[in-house]
Amino acid sequence: MRNEYAADLGLTEADLAADWHTQFDRWFVDAVAFGLPEPNAMVVGTADAAGRPSGRTVLLKGYDPDGFVFFTNHLSRKGVEASANPYASLVFPWFAMQRQVVVTGRIAPIDRADTDAYFASRPRGSQLGAWASPQSQVVPDRAALEERYRQAAERYPDEAVIPTPPHWGGLRVRPDAVEFWQGRAGRLHDRLRFRHLDEGEWTVERLAP
Repeated sequence: MRNEYAADLGLTEADLAADWHTQFDRWFVDAVAFGLPEPNAMVVGTADAAGRPSGRTVLLKGYDPDGFVFFTNHLSRKGVEASANPYASLVFPWFAMQRQVVVTGRIAPIDRADTDAYFASRPRGSQLGAWASPQSQVVPDRAALEERYRQAAERYPDEAVIPTPPHWGGLRVRPDAVEFWQGRAGRLHDRLRFRHLDEGEWTVERLAP
């Protein structure tokens, strides 16, 4: 179960944009154009107060120079861990392109107004699901979950505006490092990392594969 990476692909310092955000945008546009399924899927890693890690795949819903945004139930495992230990990692596994992006940084809730605006844009079924699902909690069976959904749909009939649940919202990972990984032949992969320094400055470092 081993694939040799293409010899003619590479990533040099001269290839990089001037900042991590522009470079990520370039690669994200490439991933969309390549036709990857759900190119905004990313593995989010968090850890509890004792340092025990957990990970899961979620969908990126926005990025800008301030960081990467996704939405979740704040009472879920990742929500609780993000509150107790406000650091996270993100991995964009674009393996079909022989690329990945690895992000580390602090994680914190976004403004409530931004959460409300995004929630209002969601499909109605997803809005009801946010009310129905006690995310990461043990439930007795599928029928119990479907009953909670039925109750939510009854509480908010078709014409009703569904408000944002108070326990649901956006989280932003504000990076202190963003690594761009490009597969190369012989496992001599290119790894270039933007790392945040003091006073808003960034440096670019090459990491050994």
